[in-house]
Order: sequence, then structure tokens, then C-alpha cells
Amino acid sequence: MKTFIIATHNKKKLAELERILAPLGISAQTAEQAGFTLDEPEETGTIFEENAYIKALAAMKATGMPAVADDSGLEVDALGGAPGVYSARYGAPEVKTDEGRYLRLLNEMRDIPDGQRTARFVSAVCCVFPDGECITVRGTCEGTIAFAPVGSGGFGYDPIFLVGDKTYGELDAAEKDRISHRGQALRKLRAALAEKMG
Repeated sequence: MKTFIIATHNKKKLAELERILAPLGISAQTAEQAGFTLDEPEETGTIFEENAYIKALAAMKATGMPAVADDSGLEVDALGGAPGVYSARYGAPEVKTDEGRYLRLLNEMRDIPDGQRTARFVSAVCCVFPDGECITVRGTCEGTIAFAPVGSGGFGYDPIFLVGDKTYGELDAAEKDRISHRGQALRKLRAALAEKMG
């Protein structure tokens, strides 16, 4: 199996990437699993694609191996697209947990009525190869913001993001992979890698 470095410390995100890439004969490992120490690059991008590239390039340079990075977040229309690229740092430095971030968001949305709570999850995934070639894809899942968290699955904002009548937090892994922003982006990446690898 060919090893690709996954530039993340998030075990659940790594598991999603492993499920999607395994059929291509690709072993997804973190830098630490492959025996490397990876510093966190500063995410200075203003769009998801820029931050995904920054992270993938840093991982490739540190390991000399193909590297994949995802930058994803939640865009809420009533909040002007926030938290967007700042989703993982929303409310920092005071707020330090996923629960704290989504509760803060729910509090900001407390006066927004049903019908005006539209939002989307966006995932940009970038793969950088040692020869400098780069593949970047995007996936989007439209939904709405719930009035209260439901479900214990997933991570991040999953318990408050409704697709139909279920939150991401209520979906099992297979259901989430099928509809999620990251699942869509990773299927596009898998198709591009299958073409590249012949």
C-alpha cells in the first residue's frame, strides 16, 4: 500500500479519510504514525482552499511524502457566513471546546426564526505531491441550524447542523460519508487520484 500523510490531529477526521482512501490501496497515516514530527503551520488563508494547501504543503515538506489536508467549516447565512474559515477557532481564546463553540453559535442565533437558519458545511481537500503537483477539491452540504444540539455522533458543529430532519450528530458513519461535505470532497479526491495513479 502507498502511504499518504494526513495533516490532522483529529482522529475522527483521519478515520473518514482512511475509509475513503483505502479502496485505492492508500494507507492514510498521520505524520506521527509515520515517525515524523509535524509543526502546525499558521493558517493565514481567507478561504478553505488556501488553508488546506498550507497544511498539505507543510506536511509534504516535513515528510517528503504525498500529503492530504482538509480545511472545513460552517457558513451560517444569518451570521454573514461566519464562522467560516474560523470555525475551529470560533470564540477563541475564551472558548476551547467543540461544545463551547456550537453553544456560542446557538446563542448568537437565538433570535433567528425558522426559515432563516440556512447554513452549509464546506470542505476543501488538498493533496500535495513531492513533485509539486497539487489536487484541490471542494464539497458542500446545505442544511439549517437546529435550535438545540441533538445526537452524540461526529464532532465539531455536527449536533446542531440539520440535514432534513436529522443532525450530523444523529447520523452513523456511512450515512454521514454519503451526504457530508467532506465525503463529497473526498470522493472527488479519490476520483482524481484514481485517474492520476492509473
